Amino acid sequence: MDPVKRSLITLHLTVILLGGTALFSQIIPLSARDITLGRSVFACIALIAFLVLTKTSLRLNSKKDYAVAVALGVLMAMHWVTYFAAMQYAGVSVGMIALFTFPVITVLIEPFFEKTRLAWQDFFSAVVVFVGIALIVPEGTISNDVTLGVVVGIISAVLYAIRNLVHRQHFSHYSGAKAMAWQILLVCLCLIPLSTGGLPEASWSTWGLLLTLGTLFTALPHALIAASLTHLKATTFSLIACMQPFYGVLLAIVLLGESPGWKTLLGGILVTSASVYETVKTHKHAKGAR
Repeated sequence: MDPVKRSLITLHLTVILLGGTALFSQIIPLSARDITLGRSVFACIALIAFLVLTKTSLRLNSKKDYAVAVALGVLMAMHWVTYFAAMQYAGVSVGMIALFTFPVITVLIEPFFEKTRLAWQDFFSAVVVFVGIALIVPEGTISNDVTLGVVVGIISAVLYAIRNLVHRQHFSHYSGAKAMAWQILLVCLCLIPLSTGGLPEASWSTWGLLLTLGTLFTALPHALIAASLTHLKATTFSLIACMQPFYGVLLAIVLLGESPGWKTLLGGILVTSASVYETVKTHKHAKGAR
């Protein structure tokens, strides 16, 4: 098979696996913090094993890079905990849609990190996302679990956007597997003191799910991303990655029996469309700046 076609298939599989992580928020009977800690322990072991097998050094280049790794790890820990919490409050479909406001949020906060200017189209995208979110919010009060889940999901999206911008500026010179290994290691160190104590009492089936989540749905996708990018442009990856909420919602419908209403589906289409638009515009701008 042609390497490019194989990489495209691999990338779609990767995005499906990443979308599938949301399902574990519903089938693992633990708090969001404990799910994140269990996931991170297994993912960290798997990624470090991958680096050892590929003879990649774990050492970073400077003291500054270690400080950046700590900051990224803290951001990733908060992002993952709020990610699973959003799914537990609002369900996979709504939680995934709320999270995927992050491409538009990234564009809106990017001027605070880099020398970029917002265009009028960016404000239009923000309005589209706002309308999409308004459609999936049942009530204007966080006493409603779905509304609370949307709010937590947007907080998760903001944390993820900040993490991505910091990573792009200060940590992108490392491979994806190495960068993630360090960040997930720091996630473990952050969450061990904050664990709610559910892990020691978890059943063997729960540990099996955490193992699956940490290896097959976390470590493997990030290793596959690094491999696929050798044959594909970053633009292609970003566009296919925008399909993650589609795959996540589809898996939730098929495997969990969720039945999102027309407002949720329409809101998801609006949010995803704005994300795809901003992704395309960002890469066109980057290409024109070269």
